[in-house]
Amino acid sequence: MPTVSVKRELLFQALGRSYTDEEFDELCFEFGLELDEITSEKDIISKEKGEEKAKGASDVVLYKIDVPANRYDLLCLEGLVRGLQVFKERINLPRYEKIIPAEGEGQRLIITEQTAQVRPHAVAAVLRNITFTKDRYDSFIDLQEKLHQNICRKRALVAIGTHDLDTITGPFTYTAKAPSEIKFKPLNQSQEYTASQIMDLYRTDSHLRHYLHLIENKPRYPVIYDSNGVVLSMPPIINGDHTKITLNTRNVFIECTGTDITKAKIVLDIIVTMFSEYCEKPFTVEAVEVVYPNGKTHIYPELAYRTEKVKPEYINKKVGISETPSSLAKLLTRMCLKSHVTGNGNHLEVEIPPTRADIIHACDIVEDAAIAYGYNNIQMLIPKTYTIANQLPLNKLAELLRLDLAAAGFTEALTFALCSQEDIADKLRTDISATNAVRIANPKTAEFQVARTTLLPGLLKTIAANRKMPLPLKLFEISDIVVKDPNTDVGAKNYRHLCAVYYNKSPGFEIIHGLLDRVMQVLEVPPNEKNGYTIKAAEG
Repeated sequence: MPTVSVKRELLFQALGRSYTDEEFDELCFEFGLELDEITSEKDIISKEKGEEKAKGASDVVLYKIDVPANRYDLLCLEGLVRGLQVFKERINLPRYEKIIPAEGEGQRLIITEQTAQVRPHAVAAVLRNITFTKDRYDSFIDLQEKLHQNICRKRALVAIGTHDLDTITGPFTYTAKAPSEIKFKPLNQSQEYTASQIMDLYRTDSHLRHYLHLIENKPRYPVIYDSNGVVLSMPPIINGDHTKITLNTRNVFIECTGTDITKAKIVLDIIVTMFSEYCEKPFTVEAVEVVYPNGKTHIYPELAYRTEKVKPEYINKKVGISETPSSLAKLLTRMCLKSHVTGNGNHLEVEIPPTRADIIHACDIVEDAAIAYGYNNIQMLIPKTYTIANQLPLNKLAELLRLDLAAAGFTEALTFALCSQEDIADKLRTDISATNAVRIANPKTAEFQVARTTLLPGLLKTIAANRKMPLPLKLFEISDIVVKDPNTDVGAKNYRHLCAVYYNKSPGFEIIHGLLDRVMQVLEVPPNEKNGYTIKAAEG
């Protein structure tokens, strides 16, 4: 879950009242959130880098709040406060409005066909006459970073660029060029670099180096120009310094480029809805016309409202309550889902605002109704259907065998289900092709290349790691091994195996022999060749 850090003083100021830490913790729980930690910038630096580095850091109290991963509207102070205020019925949910300028007066973003092989999609919007303060500006930048790490999947799906519109002139062109053809001054740099030099410059940067791989092997890099050839940004790496936003910026041009058009639209909607409240005309956003390579145009942001119909009895049944339709409508409205009763009370019409991209199915609406009702207020009932749980026969047998093996003086080990190819082949003097092992397509380390086909390597590794322990070592493991099986739907099958190892200065074959006899005895398998078990010599 993403964690949002907000200054306690700013939060209480925005909420219009103060809370004790316990009261705010309770409020978060009621709203479906969790107050994870109460800390300060100084405490954070002290923990991470030591008290010496923390000298001079701020003592301002920070609330770290855990937010559900799909609630993008709660990733900043503005969205969090708005959600809590609507939840406590102190304000009504604002209506977000898209303003389309007169023909010829609005901004345009032209996408060229060269972007198709790199990052083919782009959306844009303008926040007009916005007023920034230091805290608002910090929140604006922080929201972008939170979105980059969350829905944008570390800029792989979407990259956000924000620019001072008064420093550039439209229409804007989103294209892709060879790295040697792109030259501009990156954000907070003192000189111009080519795209190739920029990639080298940020190769050691602790923040930006993680995004270089997204385009560095492409023959063309994406870039956005204004009508005068000024570079706005080279997504998804860096913005240009020319269009840098400051506290004095009044008009903000926002562009989102990416490989997923749906995610790009959601990200744009979230940014403009969160910060349009600081515009001269609150909650209004100026639209931008995007022109595609085929000549088609589209107006962004969409800021689409949609309605869903849900039956009150469906919500009551799923949550386990018996509320009236009007009461359920009120609960949903408190969760920023404006609702009213339609027909003869048989349906609830729920309006989904553009900030709630997490509402996909009726069950999402049910979940919000349950949160607003309060999980602690739901009465606990005995299920109407009685079922008797029973252990799987294989698991029951394995548990009984574990008890007997432990009673015989052996210690149970639990080893990794993944191992290296050497462990199950070369080290056991077996050819890897004969093991029928399931291989990992992209193993992170050489230690985890295949799923084990025998338990023996794991126990031998355990002994190797415990050679300083007093002898003898008597270990056993009862776990699954995995082998290929083309007859199953997943192409592999699990088998439950038992393995035991006796390690001492003397061989002690009789110890293992005796253990085998005991296992066969409790399994009622007689010692004979036809219907029982026998011991035969093996090579090696």
